This record gives sequence, C-alpha cells and structure tokens, in this order.
Amino acid sequence: MRYFFHIGYNGYNYHGWQKHAPHLTIQEVLEVNIGKLLKAPVTILGCGRTDAQVHASQYFFHLDSEKELSDEIGFLLNKMLPEDIAVFDITQVNDNSHARFDATQRTYNYFIHTYKDPFLNHFSCLFLKKLDIDKIKQALYLLTKYNDYRAFCKSPEKNENTICNITSAELFSDSKRDKLRIQISSNRFLRGMVRAIVAKLLKTGTGEMSVDEFENHLISKSAASNLEFASPHGLYLSRVVYPFLDIPPRTDLSPLHQNNEQKKWQLP
Repeated sequence: MRYFFHIGYNGYNYHGWQKHAPHLTIQEVLEVNIGKLLKAPVTILGCGRTDAQVHASQYFFHLDSEKELSDEIGFLLNKMLPEDIAVFDITQVNDNSHARFDATQRTYNYFIHTYKDPFLNHFSCLFLKKLDIDKIKQALYLLTKYNDYRAFCKSPEKNENTICNITSAELFSDSKRDKLRIQISSNRFLRGMVRAIVAKLLKTGTGEMSVDEFENHLISKSAASNLEFASPHGLYLSRVVYPFLDIPPRTDLSPLHQNNEQKKWQLP
C-alpha cells in the first residue's frame, strides 16, 4: 500500500531534504524514525529537493508499507520527531501515485525584512539596502512571459530541459512595506531557481540591475558562470498540488512575518 505523508519543517538545522552523508537531512530523520516505528527499514520519496536551511510549510513524500497505517502512526511519529518537523496528514493513495512526478504545481514564498529584527534571523532574509518595490514588481511580471529558466539554474546541464511554466509571480508587503514576500508558482522548479531569481530581483530593486537587464537573462537563456543566490533561510516551499490530492497547508506561515496590528498581507 502506498501512503502520502503531508508534513512541514523548519529547515534551518538541516542540510536540505535529500539524504546525503555525513550531513543531517530531513529525509534521513524521517526514515530513521519511521523505521523505528514500523520496526523495518524504510525508503521515502519526496516531492522535490530543498536546499540547506530552506523551509517547507507544506511538503509531501510517499511511502510503501505492507502494514496499514492508521491515524495513530502520525500521532506516535510526531512524538518521536524533533520539534522542527511535523506530520499533518497520512493519506492512502493508488500504488502508482508519485510524490514528485505527479505534482502539477508548486508554490514558493521568499520573505525579506528591511530592518534588523533578532526574531526573524532564521526565518527571513535581512536586506538593509533601500528597495524600489515598483521595479521589483516590473521584473516579477516578466517571469510569466517566458518559460526557459536556464539562466537561473544552479546546474542546467543535469536537466533534460530547463522549461518551467510559471503561472503567477507576485510581491506582497505588510502595511509598512518593511516586510516583503515574493510568491512564485510553477509546474516545476530547477535547482536553486527561486533563490537565483530573488537575488536578481533584489539587484533590480537597488538599481544595480535594470528591468531590461533582468529580462535579458530570460531572453538569452544562457547559464550564468557566477550565479548568485539569495539566503536560503528566507525561502519556503508552501504549496504542492496533485490532480488527486489538493490539501490546504495545515499551518500558516510564521506569525513572526506579520505585523501585530495587521495579520494579512496585501499587494503593495
């Protein structure tokens, strides 16, 4: 029987999702603890990779088990797991369902705060330079007009193609415009793609790069030799959708990102 696990994690203390010794990863922690619970070695397959220190407010992996997994499994697993990894739901699916290949849309959010705040250190990217929000919005708008993101991929040669169909790209802010959230949805993402885009957007916002120069990266489709990346801890995988499974995220993005007097984000 195949099961989809709906989870969330704070990735700050981990070297990404995918297991690779000797580093501590989300996949390794889950496999070890599920193995203890089921009293058998297990292998889990995730919906995608997240880099070191990147978070996920919604993530799915699948697991094959000869035993029926009851709701109690999730309860017991949460007691065993560290505080920064949580299991929300366990759903039985068809045996050919795949957590990675069957996902039709993924959404990432990237958080930026423009003033020093000790409570946001591990959850948002501190950026102290003055930003032109309108320029960032203009550059973001261009993302839905192109579909080849080779110029924003950490290792384009490892992909059969670098085509990604971005369906939405928006900038949100709090009421004071000192906390920003960049949200991008696509059918797929390349390795390092969102952080590379954000790094270029920030350069556009400071005037180090024009909107036209930003667009030229999309037009040229040439891989950059010195690709820069925004800090990982500002990035969250926040939504994954399947044709057969569309579960809303269980947890809201951290209240630390919100202003006390206004809980909702708005388009600036």
